[in-house]
Amino acid sequence: MVDPRVSVINERLSRISRIVAVSSGKGGVGKSMVATTLALTLAKKGCRVGLFDLDFTSPSTHIILGAEKIQPKEEKGIIPPTVHGLEYMSLIYFVGDQPAPLRGADVSNALIELLAVTQWGSLDFLVIDMPPGIGDAVLDLVRLVKRIEFLIVTTPSLLAFETVKKQVELLCELKMPIIGVVENMKMTKAKGIEAATEKLGLRFLGEVAFDEGVEDAIGDVEKLLATAIGKKIQLIVDSVVLAEKREPRCLVER
Repeated sequence: MVDPRVSVINERLSRISRIVAVSSGKGGVGKSMVATTLALTLAKKGCRVGLFDLDFTSPSTHIILGAEKIQPKEEKGIIPPTVHGLEYMSLIYFVGDQPAPLRGADVSNALIELLAVTQWGSLDFLVIDMPPGIGDAVLDLVRLVKRIEFLIVTTPSLLAFETVKKQVELLCELKMPIIGVVENMKMTKAKGIEAATEKLGLRFLGEVAFDEGVEDAIGDVEKLLATAIGKKIQLIVDSVVLAEKREPRCLVER
């Protein structure tokens, strides 16, 4: 039996020009920080932007934004509240501070429900903070959301990049467009990640220097945009995200 909610999803997303999924092969690489900063930067540029926290393992964008006491409205669905110029939706609205130990069909059901009930309206960009890895939620989003494109975050660790390789291979097999790879929390001048990214045939979007000020900027978006990650994401937005009119694509031939 076809789930009737699935047909509603495309209608909910029909007035969104671009959907960018910020993803990582593993947790702890700063994916949520990159996703939040990307959304804020696009909004500062005058774009209509939504931020959707779908990290089932540990939603945290509400903490980065300082939006812990804000709730959506219900009117023929869920209307995201506006936070710092963003239309903001998060799993945290439903689970609070409690863990959400979902697995298998439960993950798919929760994801379909969130996509079907959220009323985004007209947006230039919807930025999705993805769960880490290549599990059920990622596969479901690829299946359910048309026109989705991926921005991948890694750290300088070659162990972290090993998971990126697997993620890239899967996305390319599924013919998913990949904007490129961001190397976060860089502390040396080593170029290993850049070389490995280019070897995969993907665009290396740049490195973000480790910045102790990022921790102090949590909950203060102006401080966040002034950090190393804020400045780098602005460059990426100007030179890649807004500059390119064509759809990004996977460059890896399989």
